Amino acid sequence: MRGPTTALTRGLVAGAAGTTALNAATYLDMVLRGRPASSTPETTVDRVADLLHVDIPGDDEQRDARRTALGSLLGSAAGVGAGAVLGAIRATGHPRGTAGTLALSWVLAMIAGNGPMTALGITDPRAWTAKDWAADVVPHLAFAVAATVTLRPWPSER
Repeated sequence: MRGPTTALTRGLVAGAAGTTALNAATYLDMVLRGRPASSTPETTVDRVADLLHVDIPGDDEQRDARRTALGSLLGSAAGVGAGAVLGAIRATGHPRGTAGTLALSWVLAMIAGNGPMTALGITDPRAWTAKDWAADVVPHLAFAVAATVTLRPWPSER
């Protein structure tokens, strides 16, 4: 990577790619296990709206639709934000190598995805079952793989 702007841009793209992979892995898990979508994104929207003293407008159906959409947007922002942080860290020359980048990508994705909900008291990873952990770790690993591949040097940079 060449400069801070390039590093940030590459990180944003890596975050978007990672978020797409995370969503695909999550939806595949839902198909394979027949499980419903998590309600934590909507609960996060409710909690943040309460903290900000903001009402989500509309009738019940409109509010539910807005909560779902806002929850998805928060997830996208978390993923792209994690990618931006990853790009900025990679611009310093660290971590070196694919394994280090993969590990850092996974840690950032786990923190960005679960940190706010844990801090808001919406979830408690200490109480998760093995299935809960699998449903969370695997999609975040998909994020890490996609983000890491996206950040690899392009042919013109080799």
